[in-house]
Amino acid sequence: MEIKEYKNYKEAEICRLYTEVGWTAYTENMPVLEQGYKNSLLVLAAYENDDLLGIIRVVGDGYTIVFVQDILVFPGEQRKGVGTALLKAVLDRYPDVRQIELTADNTPQTAAFYKSLGLSEFSEIGCCGFMRC
Repeated sequence: MEIKEYKNYKEAEICRLYTEVGWTAYTENMPVLEQGYKNSLLVLAAYENDDLLGIIRVVGDGYTIVFVQDILVFPGEQRKGVGTALLKAVLDRYPDVRQIELTADNTPQTAAFYKSLGLSEFSEIGCCGFMRC
């Protein structure tokens, strides 16, 4: 597996990835998703040969805050270390950024995954989050 910057947005593969993981709210307006990619701080992709396995997309300023907007791995590639490699690559890229944040589904498996990589739930550090949907 190779992790590298995702510089050339390929709508078909991104649409397939988001669809297969069930994030179809994003695929309803692909031009908006493309602009999101173009305006991201960083997008990294995991590849096996030329096959996309997963992607991580972050936004922020890269100095005081990095927000993991998307981390997606094709269902057939999940639980094989792809997501771990992608998130570690982001954490390694921004070692001095104090706030690296993300939001995720509230499941025991999800919480265990992120905690295993050194992240804490907001409530564990005296914080809470708010969102407008």
